[in-house]
Amino acid sequence: MNNPLRPRATGRVTLSDVAQLAGVSPITVSRALRGERAVAPDLVAKVRAAADTLGYVPNPAARALASGQSSHVAVLIPMLSNALFVDLLEALQQTLRQAGFQTLIGITHYDPSEEESLLREQLLHRPAGLIVTGLERHDTTRQLIAQSGVPCVHLMTTEAPQGAHCVGFSQMDAGRDMARHLISKGYRRIAFAAAQLDPRTLQRLQGWRSALQEAGLYDEVLEWLNPAPSSLGLGARMFEQIMGQTPPVDAIFFCNDDLAQGALLAAMRTGVAVPQRVAIAGFNDLTGSDQMVPPLTTVRTPRAEIGHAAAQMLIRLMQGDTVPSEAVNLGYALQVRQST
Repeated sequence: MNNPLRPRATGRVTLSDVAQLAGVSPITVSRALRGERAVAPDLVAKVRAAADTLGYVPNPAARALASGQSSHVAVLIPMLSNALFVDLLEALQQTLRQAGFQTLIGITHYDPSEEESLLREQLLHRPAGLIVTGLERHDTTRQLIAQSGVPCVHLMTTEAPQGAHCVGFSQMDAGRDMARHLISKGYRRIAFAAAQLDPRTLQRLQGWRSALQEAGLYDEVLEWLNPAPSSLGLGARMFEQIMGQTPPVDAIFFCNDDLAQGALLAAMRTGVAVPQRVAIAGFNDLTGSDQMVPPLTTVRTPRAEIGHAAAQMLIRLMQGDTVPSEAVNLGYALQVRQST
């Protein structure tokens, strides 16, 4: 004998199963679970009790296809192994969830082709909104975003073209200000050490380069660029390589704190005094930078603030509202500590 509480097909509970148990029509179930006021409170309670009994979970993808509306936001970020994007994503997801939206996350690994593929997949789910990182991508990806009609916010930049929305800060200005700080402290042979070499890293390089050129201190041999992923181990290796340079450097500006932290550990291991022999600076003020020996001078970037502000901007765009500004610059701050 068939169990009236058991769904008839593959084991997946459907809207019709809930309607049969509650003794109402499927459209009434749909309206009751959406919270429409036209459904009487006693019917809502009856439908919810039936849904709980059967373990029914609404299918948001099917609902989006039926109504043309979605409750999720597609988010494309380069990596999750970097605390920079973890902090940003947590703030973004929390803000969106409070407004009733879920996030569908895609990891691009700094690869424009992978970003394009992920975007095509996510647009099939008809997201209510889209969040992407930076501005550098394939022309076909830009066209996909523009032609989708889905509201979009760009992260970690303030230089989007007119009509595009973005939240971030000037990477170039931050790189320039750190270089100027080191120059003001009397350092003259200031190396720039970078890994990953994504567009934002190269913008910091541009800022560092312009500051040294202004001061008449620029020398292309001071640029140490490695396309490998940023890490403590790579920072240690780059530090040892740079310290062997002739003429010697007296300061190193690392493009990311994990590189700089690795350099400080290598300096301690090899007996190189910081900052007496060489100053070390980083970028992003990641966890632990203030606890290094000596504490690391770095650039504090507002990761959580960017995530929160980007989510708020996207929510307004998804609701059809205007935003006060297409570009929101949240700035940055030099954290000057004992390593310089």
